[in-house]
Amino acid sequence: MSFTNLFFIGRFLPIFLIVYLSVPRKYKDFILFIGSILFYAYGEHKIVILLLVLVFVNYFLGKSLVASRGVTEENLPTVESVTQSMIPSKKSMSGSISRKAVLIIAVSLDAGVLILFKILAKTSTGIGLPLGLSFYIFKMISYQADLYSGKIKTMPTFVRSAAYFTMFPQIAEGPIMRYGQGDFDKTHGRIFSWQKFEGGMARIVIGLSMKVLLADRIGILWNETLKMGYENISTPLAWMSAFAYTFQLYFDFWGYSLMASGLGMMLGFEDIINFEHPYAAKNIADFYRRWHATLGSWFRDYIYFPLGGSRKGTFVTIRNLMIVWIITGLWHGGDINFLIWGFVLGLMIIAEKFLSKNLLKKAPIIGRLHVWILIPLTWVIFAISDLHSLGVYFCRLFPFFGIGHTVLANDFINYLPTYLPYFIASIVLCIPAVYDKIISNRKHPVVMVALFILFWVSLYYALGSQGNAFMYFNF
Repeated sequence: MSFTNLFFIGRFLPIFLIVYLSVPRKYKDFILFIGSILFYAYGEHKIVILLLVLVFVNYFLGKSLVASRGVTEENLPTVESVTQSMIPSKKSMSGSISRKAVLIIAVSLDAGVLILFKILAKTSTGIGLPLGLSFYIFKMISYQADLYSGKIKTMPTFVRSAAYFTMFPQIAEGPIMRYGQGDFDKTHGRIFSWQKFEGGMARIVIGLSMKVLLADRIGILWNETLKMGYENISTPLAWMSAFAYTFQLYFDFWGYSLMASGLGMMLGFEDIINFEHPYAAKNIADFYRRWHATLGSWFRDYIYFPLGGSRKGTFVTIRNLMIVWIITGLWHGGDINFLIWGFVLGLMIIAEKFLSKNLLKKAPIIGRLHVWILIPLTWVIFAISDLHSLGVYFCRLFPFFGIGHTVLANDFINYLPTYLPYFIASIVLCIPAVYDKIISNRKHPVVMVALFILFWVSLYYALGSQGNAFMYFNF
């Protein structure tokens, strides 16, 4: 079920909110778990068993992990005591090995399931990638790692763990919230307020309109270019289409992230920022700290840092960065273009870190140009899986080799009047102050009327594009 689905907007969400907000606080996580399973089962009823099995297995593995260090809900450790307990002594060596073995089993199982389905999705078995598999698997891995390290200080109950793994605002595309960010612990509790609720509604409306009024519309140009054949387009149209795909992906995923964050706020969670105006970044590394921020921080905390991060010299830092970016590419898909995409980005970030660091400090405009010129080029690699077609497209972007022929050299003029308003709107919304101004003034009557109109116009367009899923559903 997609957030743009009219059944979700008109039936599921209102009924769920009435039940969730009506029950006492101690039952809210149970309602969230049941509602999330129903949400998932609506579109993935054949594979919901996999999700439930993984929930149960990860809970009991986590329980074994914590039980071996003697931590229960009634036995609260300090950070210092947890740290000390992780240092093996002669008496506790076997316990430490046992805990590490449980962690290895849990992480291997979760990662193995993800890898298996990634492989099956690329074969002729007809088994597709389950919706949101990557995102709830990453939640499960971080859950196990945080139990092991002591970041989760008490053993969560089954209901709290299950609600965290499956919560429907995040199960399809993230954000990858950590267990501690959700205030699932009974000693804290989420804050439910009208201010947070209406702030969530505003984000849902803005996210919905970004998806159906901007991303879906400007993305048509990229599809038109595909139909024409890359060898037949002019260089200006090739650049227009590359930026069209760039903005389509950006507003599709930003729109989803806003809706996910807004739904979470309506349920009492804090705003989880997954996009922090990436096209305002000062360089490519900064871009990916802002783009899909929770995924980036997950790779940093659970892959880059355990590998040694940047603490062991230049060679190890370069090695670790390349490992992380190659894994990032493979996570997005098994096709060779995703591997190339991750490899190219890794090289760019390494070059910024070690070769052009001083230049970027002296002339920061260069880093910002990197973002606006190089990032769209990497998205072309991301979008085109066939290497021959990818080569043809780059030859149209940089027509120095005489490859291909254009049917109409001025073809871009035919598309410019239609898509120019979408490009202008996209560029304007990439300016951080614009979005921030809308959110900070959301209670102003003019803004409220505008959001009301946007909501109903978005529903009208959503009605005609029910099959147009969010792009990150594929990952």
